[in-house]
Amino acid sequence: MPITIDNRIKKKNGVSRYRVRINYTDTNGKQNQIERLVWGKAEAEIVERQLELEYKDKKQVKTSKMTVAELFVKYSEYHASETRQTSHDTAMKRLKQWVLPYFEDKRLDKLTQSDFADWKVNVSKADLSIVSKKNIYCAFVAMLNYAVKMELIPKNNLSVLGNFKDSSSVLDMNKQEEMKYYTAEQFEKFISTMKADCKTIEDWDFYVFFCIAFFTGARKGEIHALKWSDIEGNIMHIRRSIAQKLKGDDVETAPKNKSSIRDLQLPVPLMKVLDEHKQRQIEYAGEHFSEDLRICGCTRPLRDTTVDKRNRKYAEKAGLPRIRIHDFRHSHVSLLANEGINIQEVARRMGHSTVQETWNRYSHLYPREEERAVNVLNSISVD
Repeated sequence: MPITIDNRIKKKNGVSRYRVRINYTDTNGKQNQIERLVWGKAEAEIVERQLELEYKDKKQVKTSKMTVAELFVKYSEYHASETRQTSHDTAMKRLKQWVLPYFEDKRLDKLTQSDFADWKVNVSKADLSIVSKKNIYCAFVAMLNYAVKMELIPKNNLSVLGNFKDSSSVLDMNKQEEMKYYTAEQFEKFISTMKADCKTIEDWDFYVFFCIAFFTGARKGEIHALKWSDIEGNIMHIRRSIAQKLKGDDVETAPKNKSSIRDLQLPVPLMKVLDEHKQRQIEYAGEHFSEDLRICGCTRPLRDTTVDKRNRKYAEKAGLPRIRIHDFRHSHVSLLANEGINIQEVARRMGHSTVQETWNRYSHLYPREEERAVNVLNSISVD
């Protein structure tokens, strides 16, 4: 019995002393005990319940002898079934490059807090941005969390150490410096330079791609996935995305998240571009034209590498600084923000899950309202 009278000790004020004992298995599979001595049976029963709770907390599975490389294989299969293709590829690439070289042959039951601390020191010395280091940490923590859920390790000791810290304390400033975008005037210069070189249907595909990117702020995977059937009047339905694989066929997936499924009202300039391009595709495809064809690329999405080459080419030709493909999305936000468009509408157009996500990323693009605020207060009379 877990509660027994300790007959070696005489009663105290008529109350017997009780021995409360709970058996449990520790994290290494070793049998152990928790024991307490208390006066009175009622108190013993209370302590017993407390110890049972402690027992449940302490009872853990025995740490697996599986290696980190073996864990990676199992985790990769699970992660692929739960995550969009592009997100999966990115996470696995980080683990292959920054985790496996350090821990590949290390057994899970041999991992120590010191191992994780040494790993963080090594990664911190790498020539990477603080954002990249944080993303690597998150990928590693996620894999170890999976190991905990699968009862391969008792807990995630890396999470105890925490993510990488920005020693300069200017992470937000760095993000703002890295975020490049075109103004409306710069985009007009870029796109007119590209249009002047359009001769083939493929040239026009790229031209339309960049127009959609700037006028809608859609992600490149979402643009690749667009079909003519997604355009109804002046509304563009974003319902899917394309993940391009380095080897193998492209994969059509759902957008990044639930809020990324959205309807966007299109501006007149973009409607004109789309109408003209549809006529080109009808003439090009003839009887094979279908509303199910991709807007950019007909039967096969444009290749990301070629989109990037065209971007570089025409930025240089137009005498403009080169921005990334994703920065055309930032350009869309910058244009709306500087015109005072409500951030809730910007968040909706971006397909963000929360307004806070939009604000955290783009708040610095919004014009300062301090002067307007003071003018409102100045109008109040206290005489």
